Amino acid sequence: MSKNKKKYNVAVVGATGIVGESFLDILTVRDFPLGEIYAIASDRSAGKTVRFGEGIIEIIDIASFDFSKVDIAFFSAGSEVSEMYAKEATKKGVVVIDNTSCFRYDDEIPLIVPEVNPAAIANYSKTNIIANPNCSTIQMLVALKPIHDLYSIQKIIVSTYQAVSGSGKSGINELLEQTHSYMNQQEIGINVYPKQIAFNVIPFVDSFNDNGYTKEEMKMVWETHKILDKNIDVNATAVRVPVITGHSESITIETKKPVDVNALKDKYNDLDYIKLLDDPKTDEYPTAFINGAGTDSVYVGRIRKDLVNDNVLNIWVVADNVRKGAALNSIQIAELLIKGNFL
Repeated sequence: MSKNKKKYNVAVVGATGIVGESFLDILTVRDFPLGEIYAIASDRSAGKTVRFGEGIIEIIDIASFDFSKVDIAFFSAGSEVSEMYAKEATKKGVVVIDNTSCFRYDDEIPLIVPEVNPAAIANYSKTNIIANPNCSTIQMLVALKPIHDLYSIQKIIVSTYQAVSGSGKSGINELLEQTHSYMNQQEIGINVYPKQIAFNVIPFVDSFNDNGYTKEEMKMVWETHKILDKNIDVNATAVRVPVITGHSESITIETKKPVDVNALKDKYNDLDYIKLLDDPKTDEYPTAFINGAGTDSVYVGRIRKDLVNDNVLNIWVVADNVRKGAALNSIQIAELLIKGNFL
């Protein structure tokens, strides 16, 4: 692959999914040096079309697609698909940016949040694969990096409030169908989640591990160690809530140095990718419906120190889990590669 190209051909694998659709949407509005775009999915979707800007493009079966046509492939079709095709794509000279959990914990594959650990991207050439972190981890670490830089984080306790779009279109449909059934006094079907999600809160995301934590909770532990600092203690509780899009997080942070809240707010205000909404007098704070759907920033509010300990801070963080938590972060990784003349 020749470097310093003016245009880059891109494949979106999993183009029919909610994240795939977000990839296509963001690529039409962002100033990305895009050449040809290919929408890739399974043979079940081959021949169908998806919207791209003002037009439509035809979906190609991944089994028959020639990856040598592209420079960058965004994979977001599940770990099984990534395991089967990602390394085959790299053999054709493609850089794969993978949005599944398939490669996140491979020591040779960088796990990147561009606002947090951009320098680690240089290691991509060992495998030509870069992993996109879990959506909950991304927004948390974007918000915590300035705190870590200023005051050195030692411990994180986080509770997530995760939207059903984290489960894809099936999760959204389940919430909408259950809500309709509830409002019309009909029998409620339960398929995607182990319990009713409409008008309910479920303290369970992904699957349980032997240690009593869910895989989603452990992802936040493992990924924080790989991306931010391996010496930080992390304790997570992941909760599914009846919200369509937008993850929210309540985070308690213990730091080595005493926290100056005003200095931290000044730091947040200096960063264009973080939006500070924190004025209790006017009920200004981020919410999933208003700030976590169709947005690209990470929103922070409810900043307050512990009542007795100057080294303990509480914050509230909201972001669009489909955009910043998946598609946008992956596209930002690609932009980082291009800006750094890696491609």
